[in-house]
Amino acid sequence: MTDKEIYRIWAPLGKRWSEWVRPVPFVEIHEHSKAYSLTLHDVPVPDLSEDKFKDAAIIVDLPGAESVEAGLAYARLGYRPIPLFNGTIEQSGARTTVDNQSVGMALVEGVKVVRELDLKEEALPVFMLDSNRLHRHRIDVTVFDNSWDIYAHDMPSADYFIKNNIHKIVVVGDFIGRDLRKILYGFQKKKLEIWFAKDDNEPKKIKVRKPLWGEVE
Repeated sequence: MTDKEIYRIWAPLGKRWSEWVRPVPFVEIHEHSKAYSLTLHDVPVPDLSEDKFKDAAIIVDLPGAESVEAGLAYARLGYRPIPLFNGTIEQSGARTTVDNQSVGMALVEGVKVVRELDLKEEALPVFMLDSNRLHRHRIDVTVFDNSWDIYAHDMPSADYFIKNNIHKIVVVGDFIGRDLRKILYGFQKKKLEIWFAKDDNEPKKIKVRKPLWGEVE
């Protein structure tokens, strides 16, 4: 299967939310800089089956392939999985700040699940991020910095969510990164409710504090 074919399975033409699938990890997705295998597993995720979450979009923000695993778990429950990964892999033999190769491998493996799903047109989105994306610690100049950030234009706007009857955003992860926090704060100002769920615990409604001056936009 070609890179473009894999991309189109994750971002089918004419489907709601597909336009936000980031194409970067699908470019040369079969290129590997490190030799190791990866197997995806079924994982438990926070239960969002209650009626109060029927108008909620999900953002999964977990490390690397774990984010894809959780996204696929929600896809099996009827959500449309939207990869927001925007990092590149390094040249063979180089050291990096982020292992973006594992994300690409997970997307390739995840195709086996996505292609068999019969998702409804009105399926709610589950956006997937790599919580390792902000790792920027460089031991020395030989380390390739392939970290990345999520920006407001990488996601639908609050107005677009509301137009599509989405009034809550549920973040599933270990923490909320500073780049995502700024986006969520903007959503909050537009009256979207923000919820947070760690591990497979019950989501809790939170108030996102105003980002400090100088933080990533």
